[in-house]
Amino acid sequence: MPNRREFAKLVLAGGAGMLAPRGLWPAKAGVPAPPQNSDDKFDLLIEGGTVIDPSQNLNGVFDVAIKDGKILEVSKNIAKDRALKTVSAKDRIVTPGFIDMHAHCYDGVSIGMNADRYCLNRGVTTMLDAGSAGSATFPNFRKYIINTSTTRIVALLHISPIGTIMFDGGLANLSWLNPQVTAKMATDNKPVVAGIKIQLTKAITGSNDLDALKIALQAAEMAHLPLMVHIEDPYSTLPEILKPLRKGDVFTHCYTNHTHGILDANGKIIPEAREARDRGVIFDPAQGQTHFSFDVAEKCMAQGFLCDTISTDLTIVTVERRVFDLPTMVSKFMSIGVPLDKAIAMVTINPSRVFDFGAQIGTLHPGSEADVSIYELRDGKFEFEDSEGIKRNGQKMLASKAVVRRGQLFINAV
Repeated sequence: MPNRREFAKLVLAGGAGMLAPRGLWPAKAGVPAPPQNSDDKFDLLIEGGTVIDPSQNLNGVFDVAIKDGKILEVSKNIAKDRALKTVSAKDRIVTPGFIDMHAHCYDGVSIGMNADRYCLNRGVTTMLDAGSAGSATFPNFRKYIINTSTTRIVALLHISPIGTIMFDGGLANLSWLNPQVTAKMATDNKPVVAGIKIQLTKAITGSNDLDALKIALQAAEMAHLPLMVHIEDPYSTLPEILKPLRKGDVFTHCYTNHTHGILDANGKIIPEAREARDRGVIFDPAQGQTHFSFDVAEKCMAQGFLCDTISTDLTIVTVERRVFDLPTMVSKFMSIGVPLDKAIAMVTINPSRVFDFGAQIGTLHPGSEADVSIYELRDGKFEFEDSEGIKRNGQKMLASKAVVRRGQLFINAV
């Protein structure tokens, strides 16, 4: 798997380049990779679905064979008698397991939702917890949530020792932030910890946001990990915040409509955002309660600046309104013009290149982890809402029908 410093060379050739993501392995368009041990018996056959796997440029009707928790083969007309169990995916879409690159699942603590209920149950096999825990609270988060969930959970460690800050001034006292302790906790827990997180909002940092960012970057450098930066209504300007971000760091909430956003007063993308993308900074929308504007997203897309990933910022609040789950967010982006296969790339192969999830995911290439999503693509008139209550109508909606996590089949009823 390419590391984060190789990621930009693969998919970040500017906003327009993001519309044509390349796979991790060389392959002719529409031709599956060679099967592994194709004569072997295997555990599960997903039969006759429309396989959309942007990592291999696949979009067609194929069967998917799974053995020992790994993808064994993707090809046409695999013999049923080789499979111990067969599930029909006729008239369904089969994709690599969806990856939500920004959510909160410290269930029972603060705003954390239950990952198995709102991720796995909706076809999302992997989620990145975006800093719900810090150095003081991560051990229990790992013991009671990460280790006990069927959903694959990988975490960002918050620079705050207690994790995600939900109160004013929570990062204003810089003496609370210890980059050495944070880096050690992150390093000791790799690959379960895949990065560092900080929130830059003036209500949380006060005027200290650039100093707090410097400390978070120190922790990320010491741990040799990327940094995800929550930027919404910060004290400092966006150009000041973007300037120190490195290749592979993530600007999350990039389509917010608040002060110091990605657009200038004339609705044009600020040049510092394009410069950040050119050097490999990742742009992620993460709607959440207050972080996503249709107007901003559409203006950015019209200027060739599509975000690199799609994520939710799921919490106990957003699972009930406006966001709901990752398939809904994918459908929401489709409603504003992102093609289905490109949107699937933004929740499969693209996030797998941003962070090290500790397994080969985001693809159905033989030998990769057998995480698979099976969706119905419903036709109709569907209403989607941004964080400001503005609505858009779409004609397509993804609904989870089944999911395979590490080779185990779960039937969903969404």
